[in-house]
Amino acid sequence: MEYILVLLIVALLNGAIAYINNLLTDIMPIALYAEKYMSTLAGVDLFQSLFDIIFGFGVSLIVLKFLKKGFDTYVLWTDGDADEEPISLLTNFFKAMAVAICFPTLYQWMADIIQDMSDKLLKAVGAATAYDWTAWVSGISSAGLVTAIFGLIFVIVYFVLYFQFLMRGLEILILRVGIPLACVGLIDNDRGVFKAYLNKFFQSMLAVVIQIVLSKLGVGLMMSMHVFWGVACMILAVKTPKFLQDFLITTGGGGGGIVNNAYHTVRLVQMAKHLGK
Repeated sequence: MEYILVLLIVALLNGAIAYINNLLTDIMPIALYAEKYMSTLAGVDLFQSLFDIIFGFGVSLIVLKFLKKGFDTYVLWTDGDADEEPISLLTNFFKAMAVAICFPTLYQWMADIIQDMSDKLLKAVGAATAYDWTAWVSGISSAGLVTAIFGLIFVIVYFVLYFQFLMRGLEILILRVGIPLACVGLIDNDRGVFKAYLNKFFQSMLAVVIQIVLSKLGVGLMMSMHVFWGVACMILAVKTPKFLQDFLITTGGGGGGIVNNAYHTVRLVQMAKHLGK
């Protein structure tokens, strides 16, 4: 009975390796620029079309909110501090417009940094090489039923992680498209929804980096027949977004704000270093 179960699992693994060998190839560009791969299928520039529409609405809302806030503050005296200099409101208006207009370029710089960082991390963990999946399945088949079961679990989690990468790419795409609407919050002194929006954006980007490193490390460990460590890495990779959400996404002040400020400061310094080269 055990022999039959092992043969069945090995047959499933052999069927899966036809797909898994290339699943995580170029997964970082797919997550960062999902529209390029979707546009290839749809035959249209998906991102640019959507961004142009949302950008028009976003700019209109920024102008309307600027006019309304100025009228309520300095004419009706029902919003904000009427003694505050109008230059502050005007500065917030230009800030919102600048971020909305320049965001595609800023995102390109940030994506290049994320890509470069992930490449260096993969090189550091030694997981940037090709793997012999056929030899791995052969090793699994001769290691007994328990090892075969964990090998099957590993492959299942591997597929789950791949679909999570695709979902993360769609999530980042939606955040990129919606940034002009989020910029409306910059009219307010507390940055409104823009602060939470940007935190979510950074969390998604960082999650992709950690997940790709953990997945490649898990594959490397599994290829070396460190079965339990390999499965543990893959499961942690799947749970990474929830793990990051516990301390990167905050809704108030306190210690969480300090973590966010430190994180954004480090990212800005890194961006400045790369731009200076």
